[in-house]
Amino acid sequence: MSRGARTVVDWVVTIVAAVLIVFAVKAWVVNPYRIPSASMEPTLHCAAPELNCEAKSSDRILANRFIYRFRDPRRREIVVFHAPEAAAAACAGGIFVKRIIGLPGEVWEDRAGFTYINGKRLSEPYIEPGRRDIETKTLTDIPPRGTLHRIPKDMYLMEGDNRGQSCDSRVWGLVPRSKIIGKVFFTYWPLGRIGAP
Repeated sequence: MSRGARTVVDWVVTIVAAVLIVFAVKAWVVNPYRIPSASMEPTLHCAAPELNCEAKSSDRILANRFIYRFRDPRRREIVVFHAPEAAAAACAGGIFVKRIIGLPGEVWEDRAGFTYINGKRLSEPYIEPGRRDIETKTLTDIPPRGTLHRIPKDMYLMEGDNRGQSCDSRVWGLVPRSKIIGKVFFTYWPLGRIGAP
């Protein structure tokens, strides 16, 4: 093979390998997402003119896709997940970004805007007072209505930080662990918001 042909082959192999590595990283390690709604304001921003969005551009985040292969999801972690079918009917479908609030085996309730887990009020410093929802709900009030008293095994209750503007588990029910894509660990855009959420 001539020197020119070897150079072309080297470039083609390098480019193909780089593309395969990028696809592998996106599929199994880290994937970028954009914040589409005001449900996580002010922790994560969406862009105006969307309703109740506070920023000029949406936050761009990275989600760790492999962490939950090694450990269980934890309360207060912000996660990316595939919206359950009931969510598509109640608000929108696709990919959601919310915070894990209720874990398997727990009893959850909201009392006048404050979350209680197993009867104890949950500390939620990430929620600003004006963003609380004033409703009172228990597990029996969320879909499937009247059937749940504890969060079942491998199910999670998700809520947005902007409770008054969030279409979340309180509206469409629990999220199976199998639908969780990964944990949000970094905001990479816009430049002024770079860092952990």
